[in-house]
Amino acid sequence: MGIDVTERTPAADLRRLIAALKPLEANLIRIGPPGDGGYLLPDDLDGIEYAFSPGVSTQSGFEAGLARRGIKVFMADYSVDGPGEAHANFVFDKKFVGCLSNEKFMTMDEWKQKRIPDFDGDLLLQMDIEGCEYETILSTSSRLLAQFRIIVVEVHFIEQWLCKPHFELVSRAIEKLLQTHSVVHIHPNNVAGSIRSQGLELPRIVEISLQRNDRIRERRPATQFPHPLDADNTDRPSLKLPDAWYR
Repeated sequence: MGIDVTERTPAADLRRLIAALKPLEANLIRIGPPGDGGYLLPDDLDGIEYAFSPGVSTQSGFEAGLARRGIKVFMADYSVDGPGEAHANFVFDKKFVGCLSNEKFMTMDEWKQKRIPDFDGDLLLQMDIEGCEYETILSTSSRLLAQFRIIVVEVHFIEQWLCKPHFELVSRAIEKLLQTHSVVHIHPNNVAGSIRSQGLELPRIVEISLQRNDRIRERRPATQFPHPLDADNTDRPSLKLPDAWYR
């Protein structure tokens, strides 16, 4: 019997996943510009030597902020020939990151093996790859994911969570991240607005910051949204994180 691609995700399943993403309180800093390309992450960068940043486009403000702190940033994007600005701590690969290995794509494990094969210390991951984040997370080894002390991922196409087959893929990817990390911030990207369904408001794109569980000392829920360091991504109407995502 074939899958009905129009099958809707039960509201209870949506609420359960959103509840699992509720952020914990953390001391946050902003890296990058006060608009698109800037992210909030925990103030826990000491000792991190390397960062991986798939998805470059023309904006490199976040990566430049890390580079100025002495972190070497590995960047990858097949759609451009290099980052938007130059820095001695930038290392660029002209490839997309995903679940494939070919002339256009590489996996996270292949990328890490290429650049720092013997390094077993803590890393940072910032990922904005236009919907390929799900396949990338699922195809990345648990061992490598656990090396990332901090993960910042822009999550796209949240409106498609309403389709049950897509939701099953999404929920597996998020559950994999939450085996080792906890959410410490969510910022809705106001470029695409939100939709309402089944009593829930779903921003179409959110930026999620996670910290590895062994770095979290107190597990108190965060209650202030937007955070004082948050900034709109575009000049479109501001988009507040809906209450169900943190209360």
